[in-house]
Amino acid sequence: MMRLLGSIACGILVVATLTGRGAEKDPTRVLKPGSVSADSRLGPPRTLDSYFPFTPPRSKENWETRRRSIREQILIATGLWPMPERQPLQPVIHGKIDRDDYTIEKVFFASYPGHYVSGNLYRPKNKTGKMPGVLCPHGHWAEGRFFDGLKAYGAQRLKDQLRQGAEKTIEGARFPLQARCAQLARMGCVVFHYDMVGTADSQQIGHAAGFTDAEADLRLQSAMGLQTFNSIRALDFLLSLPDVDEKRIGVTGASGGGTQTFILCAIDDRPAVAFPAVMVSTAMQGGCICENCSYLRQNTGNVEFAALFAPKPLGMSAANDWTKEIETKGLPELKALYKMYDASDQVMGKAYLQFDHNYNQVSRELMYNWFNKHLRLGQPDPVVEKPFVPVPPNELSVYDESHPRPKDATGAEALRRYMTKTSDKQIAALQPKDAESLASSRQVIGKALTTMIGEPIHLSATIDEVPVGQDVDHAGVRLHKALIGRKGLGEQLPVVMLRGPEFDGTVVVWIHPSGKASLFKDGELVPEAKSILAKHAAILAPDVFWTGELKGPKPLTVNSKYAGYTFGYNRPLLSNRVHDVLTAIAFARQQPHTKMVDLIGWKEAGPWVLLARALAGDTVARTAADCDRFHFEKVVKTDDPMMLPGALKYGGLPGLTALCAPGELWLQNAEGTGLENWVKPAYKAAQASASLRQTAEKALEAETVDWLLR
Repeated sequence: MMRLLGSIACGILVVATLTGRGAEKDPTRVLKPGSVSADSRLGPPRTLDSYFPFTPPRSKENWETRRRSIREQILIATGLWPMPERQPLQPVIHGKIDRDDYTIEKVFFASYPGHYVSGNLYRPKNKTGKMPGVLCPHGHWAEGRFFDGLKAYGAQRLKDQLRQGAEKTIEGARFPLQARCAQLARMGCVVFHYDMVGTADSQQIGHAAGFTDAEADLRLQSAMGLQTFNSIRALDFLLSLPDVDEKRIGVTGASGGGTQTFILCAIDDRPAVAFPAVMVSTAMQGGCICENCSYLRQNTGNVEFAALFAPKPLGMSAANDWTKEIETKGLPELKALYKMYDASDQVMGKAYLQFDHNYNQVSRELMYNWFNKHLRLGQPDPVVEKPFVPVPPNELSVYDESHPRPKDATGAEALRRYMTKTSDKQIAALQPKDAESLASSRQVIGKALTTMIGEPIHLSATIDEVPVGQDVDHAGVRLHKALIGRKGLGEQLPVVMLRGPEFDGTVVVWIHPSGKASLFKDGELVPEAKSILAKHAAILAPDVFWTGELKGPKPLTVNSKYAGYTFGYNRPLLSNRVHDVLTAIAFARQQPHTKMVDLIGWKEAGPWVLLARALAGDTVARTAADCDRFHFEKVVKTDDPMMLPGALKYGGLPGLTALCAPGELWLQNAEGTGLENWVKPAYKAAQASASLRQTAEKALEAETVDWLLR
């Protein structure tokens, strides 16, 4: 009899018959007893210290598609999809400090109601007309904008910097952040040097604090997202100044400020020139909570984030730290990308391996000359940093007796309540009412779910298969075993496929928390499986991630300090399971003689199936799923098996399940899930109300099969 696919791989296993004296205890077993799947996801998890190479695209067109996808991934990861409402800034600017050829002012404004961004505004003196603007996020220097090297490191280290040539003046060594802003102002730029959350004057929320619990992750509220939105609002402020040229905007920061530089420039089209210092690397990606969040670096990394700025001018500096290999790992690939735009000279990177992690005068002068050229500042070349008179840090503080911290200033708890309320309002506005709102919902929530599941979904892609053993034929039912996975991902899903002699072309993808072993009890097919086969359909049953044989020595351990350190680089368990359901659907579709694919989710696997069905499009005809009375509000720990960062932000299970419309769907055991609030309107908007069935209780297995194969 004909096999389902291809020839048998070398070294096949001989499989026993379904019943009788030689039967296995588990007739569906694919792997040798005692062996473990070689699925790549069972290996060591990725971390911020893994290797993150960037592969240049094959063409400009491929890159534009990839660029759009990664940009959206960043926005989703940082909780900025859709973008929060930007309230009027109403900045307070006061306390001008006079210097020889520039001034320094004190600024604060609310990025969110009650959450204040603070910083110093440096302006050239005796300049007229529109001037370039430069945004300066600082990094993880002690006390941030108030950094004092003498206080932080001691006098000897400052002397060592002078001796090594890292700095040329003691003032620059002691106050390198002030030195950068002062020199840029002298070069004719309006410079805004602003606080990262929890540093200097930004004390409402501790740095990298207040956003590490499960609910924050379920809503994609993070320190990284807050800091990124503050950067967007800081750019809004800079561009609101009447003397700033909106077409000549530069951004530069080092270390954590370098992260903010390339993230802002990746998602905002307004900057014209960027210089992230000591942060773009194929190695360590950012060690602070404020540089990490769920989904951010899944299948991407900092070099690719920097690449999103192409073909605009991108300069980088590196040091004897994790960035030290940039000239050989990262820069060549960036140059190859820029070459596609005929802009090879618009990207530059220089490593100063004689210095440790820094933004010293040598690196600053590299940046000054880059900005001089690309912001068209007209300064004599080369630009050399001038000595300056520092301001004592306490005199840079934006708050004083005349300008106290506003009374409505809030902490993390109140800010998160506001973020939740306004985000819920945005998502509620997407609830389908008609064809137009249904399309908008699919654009926003559908893209978010695709990112949440991980690897882009290509259900038409070919699935690799390694048949295992010989097909077993018993009483007219053929059992086929294989290991399958998406091409190039190193996946190995154990699957079995059952088919009777009168197969009519319908394949039922069977998803169960016990995996494919659930097809049998005491060596016999369970009644619902027999019923499917009796109706001339085939059954494809996989062991999705961490079920059945697709288990490893230990599950993925979620970082106890912050889940973003884990889910920023690795799929959550639930994402992997949904991904595998989609892989099984694609495999079923590519089988010879397949005409239709139906989908069934038993017990607690029902929500996995609903999320997969939401992304499956027209590849699935009918779906029956036990909702298990589940809702994402039940998830209170980041290591919960049903943890899915972002799920609550995008409407929970109801909002995500609404994406299943107009496919035929039976929601069982749905009492208390709130599904009717989203799903019924979605089906009505899709003019497919007749395709939706919903019952409060769990249906009988036989009734489910009858509906599915009616």
